[in-house]
Amino acid sequence: MAFNKVILIGNITKDIELKQTPEGVSVASFTVAINRKYRGKDGTQTTDFVNCVVWRKTAEFVAQYFKKGKPILVEGEIQTRSYTDNKGEKRYVTEVIANEVGFVGGKDDNAGDNNGSAYVPEAYSNTEATPKFESISEEDDLPF
Repeated sequence: MAFNKVILIGNITKDIELKQTPEGVSVASFTVAINRKYRGKDGTQTTDFVNCVVWRKTAEFVAQYFKKGKPILVEGEIQTRSYTDNKGEKRYVTEVIANEVGFVGGKDDNAGDNNGSAYVPEAYSNTEATPKFESISEEDDLPF
């Protein structure tokens, strides 16, 4: 059995550039900066920079609604590939192939009315169905 799933929340490091393959398929690449929960021994913040790739309608959605510095939620899988560069040297790339992306944060961060939550438009999701959740008022008792 194998399992490959990644969920990231971070900030986009530069504006998204939407490209088309020769067959006309939309693709966009971007990098997400993610601060680690802990600091180094000297107190400095450690940040990971994760390369992500999105395809088709999801790529069009990201290019339209996200830009440098904005937070993003990415769900996908890790892929490693290799290629030979112009100098004939073999290079390896590890990246996240995004299945879904979403807004994170409040209205000022491109999100809807739900502060601190993510929104993934169903039209841009690569999955069959997006689960629907019922809101529970803070005043109500929990159902369990």
